[in-house]
Amino acid sequence: MLYGTFALIREIQLGHRLDAVNLRSAPKLKLRVLDHWDNLNGHIERGYAGDSLWDWWKLPDYKDPRYSDYARANASVGINGAVLNNVNAVAASLTPDYIAKAAALADVFRPWGIRVYLSARFSAPIELGHLKTADPLDPQVAAWWKAKADEIYRAIPDFGGFLVKANSEGQPGPQDYGRTHADGANVLADAVRPHGGVVMYRAFVYAAQDQGKVVDRTMQAYESFKPLDGKFADNVLVQVKNGPLDFQPREPFSPLFGAMPKTNLMPEVQLTKEYLGQATHLVYVGALIDEVLHSDTFANGTGSTIGKLIENQKLTGIAGVANTGTDRDWSGSSFNQADWYAFGRLAWDPEASARDIAADWAAMTFTPDPALVKPVTEMMMTSREAVVNYMTPLGLAHIMGTGHHHGPAPWVHELARAEWNPVYYHRADAVGIGVDRTATGTNAIAQYAPPLRKQLANVATTPEKFLLWFHHVPWDYRMKSGRSLWDELALHYQTGVEQVMAMQTQWRALKPFVDAERFEKTDAFLTIQLQEAEWWRDACLEYFQTFSKRPLPAGVPAPAHPLSYYEALDFPYAPGR
Repeated sequence: MLYGTFALIREIQLGHRLDAVNLRSAPKLKLRVLDHWDNLNGHIERGYAGDSLWDWWKLPDYKDPRYSDYARANASVGINGAVLNNVNAVAASLTPDYIAKAAALADVFRPWGIRVYLSARFSAPIELGHLKTADPLDPQVAAWWKAKADEIYRAIPDFGGFLVKANSEGQPGPQDYGRTHADGANVLADAVRPHGGVVMYRAFVYAAQDQGKVVDRTMQAYESFKPLDGKFADNVLVQVKNGPLDFQPREPFSPLFGAMPKTNLMPEVQLTKEYLGQATHLVYVGALIDEVLHSDTFANGTGSTIGKLIENQKLTGIAGVANTGTDRDWSGSSFNQADWYAFGRLAWDPEASARDIAADWAAMTFTPDPALVKPVTEMMMTSREAVVNYMTPLGLAHIMGTGHHHGPAPWVHELARAEWNPVYYHRADAVGIGVDRTATGTNAIAQYAPPLRKQLANVATTPEKFLLWFHHVPWDYRMKSGRSLWDELALHYQTGVEQVMAMQTQWRALKPFVDAERFEKTDAFLTIQLQEAEWWRDACLEYFQTFSKRPLPAGVPAPAHPLSYYEALDFPYAPGR
């Protein structure tokens, strides 16, 4: 009834004839969850829209009216779960005081069909239970988790379960005791099973310690989890980032999709724009999610898209890293709201069209007048390709500023571990640029199904959008356009800038349709985006030119500053850290 009511409201907002409404729709995924990377002090890791919505200090006694607004907004697009605290969890989240605070939020969310979840720190049995170990195979540890789950369910009868980040970036985990990730997930799964709960166990297992050798970081999740297929409990979902690296503007899909048929996999996408210009760049993440869900894994032959694979599991779900905060517009900008909206719609139906969703959002947010809806939809659908072009074209990745991930820094090379440095991800030299992930390099292509493996093994058959991800390509390599790789790379950077210019022009033509406040903020942000797109273009080309030794092609202006200027830029107070 709730979702049907919101569907009817949508029809009204879109201006459709109500006497012609004939809709039948059911969610294709059971768990449609927002992961909030919110800390107990109110700060949001990778948050760009103010502080946490949850005022832990005033909970449980004061329930901000905005909590119900948040729950209603989620319900309007079919989202039915919220992980309240950061995956980089602290044990205090599982203390009685904070369980009571979470229960207060659960009471507000319940009428809107929203279940709450908590990120669990794997070492909580030591920190809270005063045990000597958190070994998942220790009976005392299992008993502690069972007792803790029982305590939570007494306070929150419809508690969804736990999200776990373990043995990644310094977080404790089962490998500390010589156990597997399946061992770690299953002890928690056993604890919540009697209550109908689930465990969402992240496959992002980026080791905190230097492994003593240069390995391909993009291969770690597959190497860690593929051998465990079939060993996870049936109420565990292994939560897999959409790509094998880390929420880049564009990545190939994670090879775990299609490779673990006996395990419930749960895609994880990032709505907060950690690598996409953060709060100020207009980048429609719906287009990125659509691309991922429609990617063909070839696991069961042609047509084995990620969307279809996850729909046909025993336990289904998808997670989005939330972009909400205390900003008046919730998400840092009007257009960032579209990512929250699109996530809900695509979680309901992974085979839906991001373009159609963008058009609905534009019509309901501003006006259903086609004079606005058509250009805004085009802006949104162009925006994702624009950011790829002016940041990481042709398969480049992770050349952002280190730590804060703001702006370009492809020159960084002096950090202690190889995979902390952007140079590790582009390998530019006098010969060419890109990472060889074929059999002559890291052999990451071996993690994909045979048809893809064959395609990606050959530089000539690799899609150009992933060219430099899988191959180290000479600067003079002839692209499909007939241009050299160097010229093509430079022109992609320029195209990205021009696409932002076009969005700015399109937006300014829509001033008569939009209220002054939202128009002016979006216009100001597009100005920032254009400046930063030009910065990305100039800094990257100035740096890569030191290797290519080739002139810029016609149509690409000379950088505004010398390389030393860009290298000296520093952002110690960038948000979201």
